[in-house]
Amino acid sequence: MSREIRITPSILNANFAQLDQEIKRIANVSDLLHLDVMDDIFVPNFTFDFEAASKIVKSSVLAVDAHLMVANVDEIAVQYAEIGCASVTIHAEATANIPQTLKNIRKAGARSSLGIKPNTDISDYQAVIDDVDMFLIMTVEPGFGGQSFMESMMEKVRRTRDLIGSRPIWLQVDGGISMTTIEMALDAGADTFVVGSAVFNAPDPAAMVVSLREFAIAYGSK
Repeated sequence: MSREIRITPSILNANFAQLDQEIKRIANVSDLLHLDVMDDIFVPNFTFDFEAASKIVKSSVLAVDAHLMVANVDEIAVQYAEIGCASVTIHAEATANIPQTLKNIRKAGARSSLGIKPNTDISDYQAVIDDVDMFLIMTVEPGFGGQSFMESMMEKVRRTRDLIGSRPIWLQVDGGISMTTIEMALDAGADTFVVGSAVFNAPDPAAMVVSLREFAIAYGSK
């Protein structure tokens, strides 16, 4: 079935020393910029604190999809919406009050997204579906870029697609997406793809984004 495709490059594998230039390279061909915010508490890695992330969001020429892999996310999620992020993902495993935090994100003007780690059952979150604008299914363990795609997560993506039904909710996959793995994610029902190393390690990052999109659109129209 044909569906709208979104490619959201993650800067986790970009050159942080030239981040503005890295973002500009893919801005014209990408839907959103995926910003991985890690605190070395919820996941065993640290990327940006709120101050550093705010500078990226405010200077980015591309709308930002903030992925908050942090503890106490209820307190900070709305702040990311307020500084102008287009989408804010909270993790089910780190959120004390999921429906209220999702509502707060929406109220502040961003799309509300719920992230699910590999060992988390999507069925537990059916009750909050009307507060969700996007589900993010992790296809690696969150914390580091460059990990191998977990094909075993495709059954969870399928279950999430069934759960969504006809609702206008995006279904994002994050981890190990490349020209080799995107087909499996498409088959399972994903429509929004976080791509890190496959884009920023390519000789021409923008061309890789275009190739991924063209393949996904062509595959989805079969």
